[in-house]
Amino acid sequence: MNTENPSAPSGAKSRIPGRTHPHVGGLTHDNARHTTRFTVIGNHLAQHAELSLLAIGLGVHIQSLPPGVRVDIRTLTARFPEGSVRIAAALRELEAHGYLRRERTRVPGGRIITRTVFCNQPGHRDRRPASDHAPTGPAAAPQPRDTPTRKPQPRKALPDVPRPAYPAPALLQAATDLLARLRRHDSRLLLSATDVEHLAPGVAAWLERDVSPAAIMRALTADLPPDPLRRPAALLAHRLAAQLPPPPPFRTPPETPPPVRGPLPTCDGCDRPFRSPTPELLCRDCRPDRPVAA
Repeated sequence: MNTENPSAPSGAKSRIPGRTHPHVGGLTHDNARHTTRFTVIGNHLAQHAELSLLAIGLGVHIQSLPPGVRVDIRTLTARFPEGSVRIAAALRELEAHGYLRRERTRVPGGRIITRTVFCNQPGHRDRRPASDHAPTGPAAAPQPRDTPTRKPQPRKALPDVPRPAYPAPALLQAATDLLARLRRHDSRLLLSATDVEHLAPGVAAWLERDVSPAAIMRALTADLPPDPLRRPAALLAHRLAAQLPPPPPFRTPPETPPPVRGPLPTCDGCDRPFRSPTPELLCRDCRPDRPVAA
């Protein structure tokens, strides 16, 4: 009964996890090295976990285009079968994740145009290890030799501004509010919080010298150059220092108190008090030059 039956079929072998079996389907790559007409796409875009498939494909297409090509919604709608609504939504996805940004620029003549900037690697200015940028997986295309990354130039310090003699909190708050309203007169005068903190004492010095907020606004916004302002805060700091008005004239009190009179002198002859416009020692009756009565 314990005799082993050699004709019995052997049991099926269990599959070893992690091993590739020839009968299991899956992705394989037939790669060829590109030498011309190719675009390097990072896996952070091609395998993005939050972008939709349309946004990923649209990002790959925009990255492959040469500079100067129009990539507005109307042009992309004419190029692809997807409608303008879906393409606009995909562009917003790319913009939200840092791949796309739109910049408004004033060109000579005063006209404002919109430029579309595509970033092939959002946050590339951050210092990260080179391994984070290298593609992984069998689908990694051959990468060209990396060019040296330019170090960001340090920001130039703003010119000094005048300081108020008495920097009261209410005075500095009024200066801060005035600087925040500059963008309503000219959109190019949009200042950061750091710029406002630097310029507020200069505006406070003007307010302290009895200059009205409207006059300060005209002094800062009048005769601006038509070209784009690269450093609006530096221009405002220069105007606050160079055009600082003189302090207001000194105002005398409206009424001057009468002079204080001292005690009346006494006559050396008769010991009577008397009043005289000159420092006399004798009264009128005791003076020797007084005419004698008839």
